[in-house]
Amino acid sequence: MSLSVASITIDCHNAQQVADFWSAAFDVPLDPEPAPSEFFTSLGRSNPDAHVTMMFIQVPESKTVKNRMHLDLQADDRASEVERLVGLGATLLSDNDEWGVRWSTLSDPEGNEFCVANH
Repeated sequence: MSLSVASITIDCHNAQQVADFWSAAFDVPLDPEPAPSEFFTSLGRSNPDAHVTMMFIQVPESKTVKNRMHLDLQADDRASEVERLVGLGATLLSDNDEWGVRWSTLSDPEGNEFCVANH
């Protein structure tokens, strides 16, 4: 197959702030080049061992509705991971239990939703 995911890109008002959250969440350092700024910041692109590559790009408009696409993350201990992420600046939106799967829906510091589950 010739198609693969190069990066997950998140639009935001302050790229540095949102990137700092995700860097701490995934324990992946920010890329040194180009230098992180409020306009553009990335993580994982310069690290061949990183399990995720993300770019954060400043845009003028605010998020206004639910994400149409979001990250589904898996954790061995969902409750502990949710607590850690909230401590980093996430907001817990809901805890869910459907079809035998339990997950928590959170948002990052600029309101982008993501889920944490233990499948």
